Amino acid sequence: MSFLSSMSISASALTATRLRMDVITENMANSSTTRTANGEPYRRKYVVFQERSDDRAFAAFFNKARKAPGGVRVIEIGEDQSEFKYDYNPTHPDADENGYVRLPNVEVVQEMVDMMSAFRAYEANITALNAFKDMAVKTLEIGK
Repeated sequence: MSFLSSMSISASALTATRLRMDVITENMANSSTTRTANGEPYRRKYVVFQERSDDRAFAAFFNKARKAPGGVRVIEIGEDQSEFKYDYNPTHPDADENGYVRLPNVEVVQEMVDMMSAFRAYEANITALNAFKDMAVKTLEIGK
């Protein structure tokens, strides 16, 4: 694996993790949104990652032969289809005829745990990039 491909892998992970943190932030911001454009409460979103690979036949074969990883990419931002929560609040404008309000399926505590996990992954990739940078500097110092 070449030096630059190592940096590319970490850079792709940084991009994907940043998107994951943005989605988690959106979930937390909408944790009390009872009505969206489609008339339902906000649905929790999640990010699905996949190994990034070259789709061209020869390049894919060549990279597989030399076992060069390609990094990570986001293949989907999905919506959690779990049930909404219900809260009894007959004075709420979105309450049904029985006084219950449908609330988003977002658990703020779970989102905080996911955010900490994403932050640690982001931090690890920053550390890897800094290690690559330090190795490059040391390599250039050898030539002096």
